Amino acid sequence: MEELRAIAIVALVLVGLFFTVVSTVGVLRLPDVYSRAHTASQADTLGAGFALAGVALAIGVDATAIKTVLLLFFIFVTNPTAAHAIARAAHEEGIEPWTTGDGADGATAPPSTDGDRSTIEEGGDRA
Repeated sequence: MEELRAIAIVALVLVGLFFTVVSTVGVLRLPDVYSRAHTASQADTLGAGFALAGVALAIGVDATAIKTVLLLFFIFVTNPTAAHAIARAAHEEGIEPWTTGDGADGATAPPSTDGDRSTIEEGGDRA
C-alpha cells in the first residue's frame, strides 16, 4: 500500500512539474499579454494543483494536509482571477491582441524573440 502511495505522489508531482514547465514555456514564447495570461492561468494552476495534491498525499491525514488542500483551493480561485485582472487591465490600456494579420486591420506584428527590435522601434507602440 505504501508503494502505491509513493507512486501516486511521484506521479502527481511529475504531472505538476510538466504543467509548470508548459506554463513557463508558454509565458516565454507566446506573443502578447492575453495569450501569456491564458497559459499562466490555466497551465500554472494545473501545475500547482497537481504538485500540491502530491504534497498533501505525502503528508497524509494531518492538519498540515488540510492547510495544503486549502492552499490548493486558494490557488484554483486566485490564479484565474489574477489572469482575468491582467487581461482586463491590458484591454483598458488599449493593448490590441496579436493576430496573424499583416497589420491592415490594426494588428501589429508579434515582438521578435531573436533580439531584433526593429518592429518595436518602427511601430513605437510596443515599448
